[in-house]
Amino acid sequence: MLALFGRVLVETDIGHWYINSLVTSGGVTILVLAISAACGYAISQLEFTGRKLLWFTILASFMIPVQALIINHFFLMSQWHLINTWLGVILPQLIAPIAVIVYKQFFDTVPKEFREAAQIDGARHWEIFVRIYLPLNWGITSALAIIVFIGAWNAFLWPFLAVTKPELMNVTVGSVQIRDFGLGYLAAALLAGLPVAVVYLLFQRRVTEAVMLSASIKG
Repeated sequence: MLALFGRVLVETDIGHWYINSLVTSGGVTILVLAISAACGYAISQLEFTGRKLLWFTILASFMIPVQALIINHFFLMSQWHLINTWLGVILPQLIAPIAVIVYKQFFDTVPKEFREAAQIDGARHWEIFVRIYLPLNWGITSALAIIVFIGAWNAFLWPFLAVTKPELMNVTVGSVQIRDFGLGYLAAALLAGLPVAVVYLLFQRRVTEAVMLSASIKG
């Protein structure tokens, strides 16, 4: 079995696949958290035209499975010439309404006196968001980051459709392409899941908290 692992590491592009997975998963995680936190803060703390409509739209998005959007995503990425690019893999995975809801629910619990006091001191909205509200929820952010990263790392359907060049595949897609030697595909699958298993073992408590929080909100 060790020989199989050695052959997979030496005779395949798994090194490139790991890099691709790390870049795309990291990009998805950073962008999802940044966009969701900003959106959740705006809906929770600011008054603007269309605020309630935006909130109901986010809630209604749960009724549409991501798989139903695959064709639209493919045509859109094709028109933008983003097929076979990291950006083309990342962009369609930024739809994460649950993250917006989690942030919004948390920001609702923050006393509005914090924002009002900061405004009296002359702080602008982005300063209040970055310096006051974000530091209060690092626990939620870290838990969401782990969940989003694991989900992006394990993503298969969209990366499989968006990337055809072997050197640009992520590790989950690349591992199923191995057919040249014996049980090499099994060794590749184990190597593909190893980083996720390590992350889960190291941050098991945070992952459990995020799953329980998501379940309670959905319920």
